[in-house]
Amino acid sequence: MDHRTKFEGTWIRVRSELMDHVASEGMLPEAVEWYGKNLDYNMTGGKLDRGLSVVKTAQIIKGEELDDNEYYKAAVLGWALELLGACLIVSDDIMDNSTTRRAKPCWYRVPSVGLIAINDAFMLESAIYYLLKKHFRHTPYYVDLLELFHDTTYQTEMGQLMDMTTALEGNFDLNRFSLDKHRLIIIYKTAFYSFYLPVALGMCLTGVPESYTLEGKTVEPYKVALSILLLFGEYFQSQNDFFDFSAPPELVGKIQVGTDIVENKCSWCVNIALALATPEQRKVLDENYGRKDPAAEARVKEVFEAVGVRERFAKYEADMYERLEELIAAIPEGPERGTLKRQIFMIYLEKIPKRVK
Repeated sequence: MDHRTKFEGTWIRVRSELMDHVASEGMLPEAVEWYGKNLDYNMTGGKLDRGLSVVKTAQIIKGEELDDNEYYKAAVLGWALELLGACLIVSDDIMDNSTTRRAKPCWYRVPSVGLIAINDAFMLESAIYYLLKKHFRHTPYYVDLLELFHDTTYQTEMGQLMDMTTALEGNFDLNRFSLDKHRLIIIYKTAFYSFYLPVALGMCLTGVPESYTLEGKTVEPYKVALSILLLFGEYFQSQNDFFDFSAPPELVGKIQVGTDIVENKCSWCVNIALALATPEQRKVLDENYGRKDPAAEARVKEVFEAVGVRERFAKYEADMYERLEELIAAIPEGPERGTLKRQIFMIYLEKIPKRVK
């Protein structure tokens, strides 16, 4: 049985726990049924990368396969993270007025759902804290888990706020954009939630302490992990931005090729173009970026091609890969259990450059 299949198999039990709990609260039958539909629609069909990363991290730190009890606890944390992802997706789709997600209508677009989806997003998030209380309340790291989820949710919401207010519809002032602003949005909206949280949860579960001594050096593993994983988040989202501009629909996996240009996003590509554009090219960007017009989008892409965004991304990717490789190699590593392992980060390093969205 492969890792994904095994992890997916635990969802049946997790879902049952959630459904039994809402039923035990005396909710009306139609509300319980609705909650089940919410879970089934929004918790299936994803890549599950974040949830799987929790389990993989725990296995790597332990140094051997998790027993059944350990595996299920890791899987619960993985599914709690997937619940956070589902909550963010449901709300994000409403804010973006999106139409499809994972090749089906966004939840709020489903007939009879509409803006009930806002409460459904809250329900998905609240399920996290029921699972944490049920499975980890009597552990010494329960508060650490709560803080990880609360802090990361708050950080992600701050990232979403920065992203939305930077891309306000009708505000076409490209002077508001910069690579520094782009990086800040990425770190808060993507990196904490998609990269640091899965690894930190796996570390917490396996008893990795705040600090330890290895090879005569004091190691602060959570700080080390954070510094590397935020950089992975920056790399990942910049790659996403590049795919949004450059990849054909069959690779992007959407009905249309990317939407960053027409949605006036502070993307990696536009910031690179702004730095390289001639006055004439800058005028084209000013007049066309953010307009919901295919012809305007095409003119922006022509500028991207002309200033060499593709070549710039190839160099950025090579430089970022080398930098991450050096940081991972510098992690003090020994045979001790409960310590940080380079393999955790090598999984990301081996995967991200080869992915296609």
